[in-house]
Amino acid sequence: MQDFKGRTAFVTGGASGIGFAMAKAFGAAGMNVMLADIEREPLEKAVEDLRQRQVRVEGVHCDVAERRSVEDAAKATIEAFGKVHVVCNNAGVGAGGPVGTLKPGDWDWTIAVNLMGVVYGTEAFLPHIRAHGEGGHFVNTASMAGMISPPGMEPYCATKFAVVAMSEGWAGQLAPENIGVSVLCPGFVRTRIFESSRTRQDKFGRAEVAASAEPSAGQKLVQAGIDPDVVGACVFEAVRDNDLYIFTHPDMRPAVEQRFERIMRGFDKASRRGALSGVDPKSPQQINMLNN
Repeated sequence: MQDFKGRTAFVTGGASGIGFAMAKAFGAAGMNVMLADIEREPLEKAVEDLRQRQVRVEGVHCDVAERRSVEDAAKATIEAFGKVHVVCNNAGVGAGGPVGTLKPGDWDWTIAVNLMGVVYGTEAFLPHIRAHGEGGHFVNTASMAGMISPPGMEPYCATKFAVVAMSEGWAGQLAPENIGVSVLCPGFVRTRIFESSRTRQDKFGRAEVAASAEPSAGQKLVQAGIDPDVVGACVFEAVRDNDLYIFTHPDMRPAVEQRFERIMRGFDKASRRGALSGVDPKSPQQINMLNN
């Protein structure tokens, strides 16, 4: 996308953190903004903040773990602004812990918000973008945890890897329709991700949060992370440039390279496996995973 002025952006998890930073970046470029969030009071404050910045903005209560709620938010966006062009499936939560200690609700909650919330947002808004024929863009928030998987973060990483995979596939499908897809993979950013249980829906059960006066190592890294506004600016540039991957921490490249090296060693080992001796696979020489 090159023309932002007068167009409309929809952002989930928009009342704070990275979502609010995206909204500010798009608003500063002259876009209308629909903020969606599960927390009503912070949503109202965020809407008022943007109005003070002369952004044309509305807010809608939205639980991304519920398909109907996302569909209703899409309808509200069209009613308010007529069209939608940029959809940021950004709302996310964090859960993790030692294997065998997690509750079923921890998995269900993380998958419902982080993974299915992206599915619902894409499926609810795609028909509206197609209808106006002006092109558009989806931004799906994953994480560096969608590229590497530190032990103890399996529910979070599983959903973020899934968001990367879905975004790659959708990018190839939608490119011919002038609809871009970006997957945001931030590193450590100063957000309230470690407080995400505050929004946990009752149906997923209470979260067991260990009381501690001292922040964990992960919390300290988040507290020392970059400003969300920097991430919002990165997202704006990526939508403008139609970038598939949005990384915010170039210094984390070695960790990804280490993972790729381990994968390549696995292929090297496969070429020497006795069980595969004499087997002649007929795989395609080129598999076009990405069209852009």
